[in-house]
Amino acid sequence: MTETAVTRPTEIEWHGVSPKYIAVDLIGTAVSALIFTAAATVPYWLIQEPWALIPSAAVLLVHLVVLVLTPRRIRSIRYALRADDLLVRRGIMFTRLVAVPYGRMQLVDVNRGPIARAFGLSELKFVTAAASSNILLPGLPAEEADDLRDRLVALAESRRTGL
Repeated sequence: MTETAVTRPTEIEWHGVSPKYIAVDLIGTAVSALIFTAAATVPYWLIQEPWALIPSAAVLLVHLVVLVLTPRRIRSIRYALRADDLLVRRGIMFTRLVAVPYGRMQLVDVNRGPIARAFGLSELKFVTAAASSNILLPGLPAEEADDLRDRLVALAESRRTGL
């Protein structure tokens, strides 16, 4: 009895997001930290008891941990174009790897928020027929995002028509 080995492509060309996206995410997290820490200090200002600062300290601590982990988290975001699908990988402790078949893509959306736009970055959102397919690829340079969108739309059209 012979065993057949399943061969996996070991040479996948992974592409990362722009390093500028680290600054975009840090700015967003810092703004969030300011807003939520200020909101958490409201009880302290109302009752003037030192223990009422505990929630604001906890909120600030969580945001500081997120700020410290942000560069590594951003560097973990990768994508690869294969013959039949797009792979998107992200995560530090809990890695998520999603394969999106080109023929299943219904929409490739390019978003540019105000902070990302200031850094010349875009975000690609992939919509498929599955209800739970919320695949985002943030931090791409605007020109690269537009080119990738056009390429993926062309690939999706060719796969749906069977070419």
